[in-house]
Amino acid sequence: MIEETIPLGTGTGAMETFVTRPDEKRRYPLVLFLMDALGIREELRDMCRRIASVGYLVVLPNLYYRDGGPSFDPSTLSRGWVDPRMEALNDALTMEHTVADCEAVLDWARQRNDVQWPGAVIGYCMGGRHAIAAAAAFPQAFAAMASMHGGRLVSDAPDAPHRRIQQMQAEAYFAWADNDPVAPLAHARVIESELAARGRPYRLEHHIGALHGFTFPERYCHHKAAAETVWCRLFSLFRRNLPAPT
Repeated sequence: MIEETIPLGTGTGAMETFVTRPDEKRRYPLVLFLMDALGIREELRDMCRRIASVGYLVVLPNLYYRDGGPSFDPSTLSRGWVDPRMEALNDALTMEHTVADCEAVLDWARQRNDVQWPGAVIGYCMGGRHAIAAAAAFPQAFAAMASMHGGRLVSDAPDAPHRRIQQMQAEAYFAWADNDPVAPLAHARVIESELAARGRPYRLEHHIGALHGFTFPERYCHHKAAAETVWCRLFSLFRRNLPAPT
């Protein structure tokens, strides 16, 4: 495996970005991995490595770079307690910010000779709504999109994430946690209605017994069986929609 952390230039600064891919000299489909509200940490880098190990070039940008790029220690965030600073950063990160940042990633990737198109965009928790925004803004770049226990996907706002689903061309996968306070079942019904109206392939899967954040292996909420199911769904989604390495 080859990995590096680069300062990727955007219109508003240098976005620290983790990049990993297999070490063979081939062209790999791009997978853009959008972080959760805890920010960049080794747990996410390890998840990127798992994806890259089966034949993808994975990019993990630090979406908090405008605010200095803080991350939070998951071990300090016990069940039911939320760091106020983390909440403030989550609130401040707009989908317009992320669309601009994803455009910078795509511009950078198009200049490389080891990237295959189209790619995928996936997001966890906070990153779920940003993955929708990216897939909607760049429908030709992303043939697959996934949101894992995504929060705040539905609201009354005119630019709410669910209102952008119709603009996506990607096959979509939504992993829904059971009893998720930031993603109630009523929101799942709205998302599924939008997906069905779009007329494109999708899967919205309810993981019974899983809590918000269940895919993260180092958090109290990790649900191994559900998390492994999600890995299977992701890799199948990629195989159906992304080109093979050449």
